[in-house]
Amino acid sequence: MSDNIRIQDDLYHAVNGEWLEKAVIPADRPTAGGFSELDQGVEKLMMADFAAFAKGEKKPEGDAMDDAVAFYKKAIDVKRRNEDGIKPVLPLLEKIKAIKTPDDLNNAELDLLLQMELPINCGVTEDMADATKHCFIVLGPSIILPDTTYYDDANPAKAPLLQVYSAMVSQALAFAPLSPEEQQQYLQDTLAFDALVAKKVKSQVEWADYVKNHNPMPLDEVANYVKPLDLKGFLGRLYGENLPQTLIVYDPKAIKECNGYFNEETFPLYIHWAYVRALLSASRFLSQELSAIGNLYRRTLMGIAEDPSVEKFAYQMVGGFYAEPVGVYYGRKYFGEEAKKDIVSIVKKIIEMYKSRVRNNTFLAEATKEKAILKLSTIAIKMGYPDAVNPFFLTLKVEEGDSFYETRCKLLSKRSMRELNKLYKPVDRSEWAMPGHMVNACYNPSANDITFPAAILQKPFYSLGQSIEENLGGIGAVIGHEISHAFDNNGAHFDENGNLANWWSEEDFKAFEKLTKDMIEQWDGIPFRGGAVNGTLVVSENIADNGGMAVTLAIMDTIKDANYQAYFKNWARVWCQKAKDEYVKLLLASDVHSPAELRANIQPRNFPQWYQAFGVTKDDKMYIPEDKRIIIW
Repeated sequence: MSDNIRIQDDLYHAVNGEWLEKAVIPADRPTAGGFSELDQGVEKLMMADFAAFAKGEKKPEGDAMDDAVAFYKKAIDVKRRNEDGIKPVLPLLEKIKAIKTPDDLNNAELDLLLQMELPINCGVTEDMADATKHCFIVLGPSIILPDTTYYDDANPAKAPLLQVYSAMVSQALAFAPLSPEEQQQYLQDTLAFDALVAKKVKSQVEWADYVKNHNPMPLDEVANYVKPLDLKGFLGRLYGENLPQTLIVYDPKAIKECNGYFNEETFPLYIHWAYVRALLSASRFLSQELSAIGNLYRRTLMGIAEDPSVEKFAYQMVGGFYAEPVGVYYGRKYFGEEAKKDIVSIVKKIIEMYKSRVRNNTFLAEATKEKAILKLSTIAIKMGYPDAVNPFFLTLKVEEGDSFYETRCKLLSKRSMRELNKLYKPVDRSEWAMPGHMVNACYNPSANDITFPAAILQKPFYSLGQSIEENLGGIGAVIGHEISHAFDNNGAHFDENGNLANWWSEEDFKAFEKLTKDMIEQWDGIPFRGGAVNGTLVVSENIADNGGMAVTLAIMDTIKDANYQAYFKNWARVWCQKAKDEYVKLLLASDVHSPAELRANIQPRNFPQWYQAFGVTKDDKMYIPEDKRIIIW
């Protein structure tokens, strides 16, 4: 606690001020505190275990962990990686360079098409219209800058970021078997192709409106839009004669206007872009020198001074490719069954209180209330870690003679084919969206489930040693947050089965939209660290924060002599964060979450319990008039 800041004026700094003054952001991270601090703790534990596994001092326990350790060993073998240099990726680069025409691209081997970036992105995911089935999705390529708004010449970040990216590409291309003239041409063409793509793809604000991703189109229509790419030929090689006749177009403008960036004339730009993208993507898995070069742009974007150590990088890669085995290992070793039972009981209490709040809701009709309560009753709870590792991870074998890069390619290929091959299989709702060692949580609207990995179930979010008030202000509010995503501006469009469905009356939904608009206005334009909050971009997460606080405060109201001060202090504590300026600017432009400091300080002002807990009056800075306060759920 800070001695010189009144909590009534600034909850966040009053609670976290002393820590913020002393905290140091690690050189290889953009932030410290909160989620980051827990993540560092998990990382430290797991790095020590993997180091012991690699040395043979401990035996890895759990399915697929032997292969995870073998992959880790390849990552830390910098001697071989440095000796190999760029050589492991040269066969791929040569194949891409040899593609001179659209026909060459369309006739290329399937393995090459799956390794390189195509002029459209595509994949398989749950069908929003029928969550028991999968669908094939298409969208435009990714862009260099964090958002389409960065490409405006008036944006001061555009030129400096493109300069850094250009420097990175130039340094990486110097290792490639290209003449100096070719290197310069590849760089120029990459930037030119990216600039064309940026005119067509969605902005981050548009992506935040998740429901608008669902745009079914006939295969023939999409195939015609993306010519000269032979989409039907590509799908034929994946699925034989059983082509999906309807595709879901996530980014209609990018697909309908694909010819604006991908055509016969721009084809050389595309191929040079694909070559550069392949090289940069591979760089992290090559020599230390190339890895450092390939991370230059990312470090600049986030304000990171240096890359993680080899051992930390190795663990991060293993934690990604072998996510579930690593997560189950972490959960079994470091997360207790007693805590799991306790946290599940908290979730159930929050769901029951949510139902009560829906029943007492003042803007929903009875029929709509019943549908909302049904949705709450069917939410699946995934807590800690899965009971068993998905059999797929047992197929991720590491071959002794392969380089680190070759191993990564084989693992990536298996993962890609696994996803693509789901198209005609029913959705497996037992799959987890997040592994046990991840410090995060989520709600999946297509499955109507919430996932809380073991790694987030620690202080200050949760502990058996914390008071119920502290746990409600920490993990309780986060649980309520994830449940509230079922009723945010996106989740509200899905029913209890995870299907896109209108279960609202017209009048009810208009009232909800009015409250959503109010939430946008409450946040829009709030100045922060040289930038400003985009209320539309962050509205779904703010609705979720608001709902999480509302439901947990309602539980607090049922506790005799409840310590509301402890609740609000721990709410502020979990959002404690120190971040680099560059990272803050990046998040303001691209993240659907509001800055942590504002999450701590803005939401409490909407609730009467805040004013009662600390005697907040209109003379205090943490006060807003009653007619400006918003409580949606």
